[in-house]
Amino acid sequence: MKKLIAIDLDGTTLNAQSLISKTTENVLKKAINHGHHVSIVTGRPYRMSGQFYQQLGLTTPMVNFNGALVHMPEKKWADEKETGIQRDLVFDILAQKKALNLDFVAAENKETFFIDSLDYFDSAFFASEATPDNLLTTKNLMTDPTSMMVRTSENQAKTVSDSLMKQYGDYIDVRTWGGPTPILEIVSKGIQKAKGVEQVARYLNIKQSDIIAFGDEHNDEEMLEYAGWGVAMNNATEKIKSVANDVTEKTNDEDGLADYLERYLELKN
Repeated sequence: MKKLIAIDLDGTTLNAQSLISKTTENVLKKAINHGHHVSIVTGRPYRMSGQFYQQLGLTTPMVNFNGALVHMPEKKWADEKETGIQRDLVFDILAQKKALNLDFVAAENKETFFIDSLDYFDSAFFASEATPDNLLTTKNLMTDPTSMMVRTSENQAKTVSDSLMKQYGDYIDVRTWGGPTPILEIVSKGIQKAKGVEQVARYLNIKQSDIIAFGDEHNDEEMLEYAGWGVAMNNATEKIKSVANDVTEKTNDEDGLADYLERYLELKN
């Protein structure tokens, strides 16, 4: 049976250096050569994940912003879906930047990003250079963005998330990225990775029972529950391990996904 392999990036497919190792790359390409489909499902925008799509030589739809954008990279696709959040809400949260102890507030869409200050701007992290046009102002951000991204300290992440949900829970969902950076992704209410995976599977004509999903953080929870076989990384949170069908023996930094997939799909020569 041909499978759809839905892979989270940070803390799952990517190692501690935020890279796909040669071992993991080779196993995923081997799976594709065996007729399986691989789809990236991430909280990251395409701008910060497209390099991995290219590295793996994918031709499948991709899920970005935790499900707020489902698209076919670099192509026109009739089924493309982008769901935004209210522009006014962005500036409401920005006004609370100091009270919430945020390093930065960013708003993003498929094409570009806006950040409130260049003090914490890192061109490597944002996979782009910033100009005055990228500053988060009412003049620059003219439309509803696809998502927001805020950074805080690791020990403040839950407090910030709880505060945002208490204030705006009727309109948004707050998700974590996973990996080494405490990033919170804010998307429209009801947006989740599982819905993106469902759309990809429908397009590829793959049954729900033939979906394998890998993840490590709470933004992967619905995806792992939805998949026919949900796999938590060894380094995953206890909550994610509790909803998964299985757990990898190795961490993301030990090619845990590749090790598991090679045995599960019997890809070894």
